Amino acid sequence: MRAFTACLLGLALLLGQPAQAEPVRLVFVGDVMLDDGPGKTIRAGGDPLAPFASFLQDADFTVGNLECPIATTGKPLDNKIYTFRAQPKVLEVLKGRFDALAVSNNHSGDYGPEAFVETLDLLDKAGIRHFGGGRNLAAAHAPLRVERKGLRIALLGYNEFKPRSFEAGPDWPGVAWSEDNQVVADIRAAKTAGADLVIPFMHWGWEREPQPSERQRQLARTMIDAGADLVIGGHPHLTQGAEYYKGKLIVYSLGNFVFDGFETPDTRRGWLLRLTLDRAGLVEWDTLAADMDAAGTPHPVPDARTPCGRRGDITLRTCSSEKDPRHATALGY
Repeated sequence: MRAFTACLLGLALLLGQPAQAEPVRLVFVGDVMLDDGPGKTIRAGGDPLAPFASFLQDADFTVGNLECPIATTGKPLDNKIYTFRAQPKVLEVLKGRFDALAVSNNHSGDYGPEAFVETLDLLDKAGIRHFGGGRNLAAAHAPLRVERKGLRIALLGYNEFKPRSFEAGPDWPGVAWSEDNQVVADIRAAKTAGADLVIPFMHWGWEREPQPSERQRQLARTMIDAGADLVIGGHPHLTQGAEYYKGKLIVYSLGNFVFDGFETPDTRRGWLLRLTLDRAGLVEWDTLAADMDAAGTPHPVPDARTPCGRRGDITLRTCSSEKDPRHATALGY
């Protein structure tokens, strides 16, 4: 009888435990700018994402930074040197490649709030989720909740590169601005709401600087201390390396992904970041090199050696990029 009772108690405890989530694969890329050269490619019937289509689709969830509004409304801001606006036709190449796009950057507001809201509406209609911006301050700071294979992930997006006039307010649209206290509060709130993992996607740092600034390092550590499980960044228009802090991965900048107008090899190279995650955090990860041509279309660089790692590492590894995920059996170690 006691054995039967013990068996029942064990079964009750087992049923009371949350099911172990299967590993989930996420892909992140940096700046996706679909005006100018990439826009011309699309208008001519081309597809700047085609060389990486198989990599973008070989994930449970794929995320990028949308470095331009997609709209027909608005007018360019007078006080900005570079302003971008892509036409709605570009949604045809985004659909099926990206599950979500961050709008927390210094170009989302290039054509004013009307074009920014039109961008959100068009993404909604296309079935592409968005985060890091919204129709008001609360929406801009709300996490994008992703659930795949029982794993609950919260994505947060923030910009901290001028102009701050793009910031959302209590009753006006815009992006989520990176204030340390608010970022910490958002991470803790996402955890309290039931997220297994919290991932901030940052738009930060100085353009064309190959190393992260002290500000980036400080904020990354602050976010991890607050409960973030890894930190990913972009904006400097080149890659900035990665490191571990308290066993958590920080990728400071993924660089450009689809973007023209850059001439040097370092600004024409970005990384596609692949993550395998479970409830305990990062299982393994790697980066794939992407070299952009003059039109801003990225191309894989199969022989490039780029950062990678796996659970338990305390220093970075380097791995060779794969030619095609359909022919791969692991992350390339």
